[in-house]
Amino acid sequence: MSRRIDRINGLLQQEISQLLAQQINDPRLKGVISITQVSTSSDMRNARVSLSVMGDKKTQDDGLAGIRSAAAFLRRELKERLTLRYVPFLSFQIDNSLENADRVVQVMNRIQELSPELSPLSSAPAAPAPMDAQVVPNRNHVPRGN
Repeated sequence: MSRRIDRINGLLQQEISQLLAQQINDPRLKGVISITQVSTSSDMRNARVSLSVMGDKKTQDDGLAGIRSAAAFLRRELKERLTLRYVPFLSFQIDNSLENADRVVQVMNRIQELSPELSPLSSAPAAPAPMDAQVVPNRNHVPRGN
């Protein structure tokens, strides 16, 4: 991905987040919603926006429906705020990576509780002691006479 697309993705992520926080008053967007990633196509005509909605499945579905209904408004506001030749069409999807990561951490903690002897911290060999610094004389140094 090019540096330009990366910058535009970051800019879109920031602006969409601000618009959600400040200008959208949809009651379906009552939960904590964060924009986790924006992926713009190489022709900059389309952007896929991944968002995380905290809450149960119904809250996530309501949040996704609310933000999808606001897509035209968001694009219109982005046209006014950004100086881009093309403001991409926005498509939204739920990003479950935060919940999946939390689930993995919970499983790892449960395994550690059940069998602490299998913990990677208890079975890891001790780190080797650091070597003492060796002083190497500089052969190019010419001592000055006083």
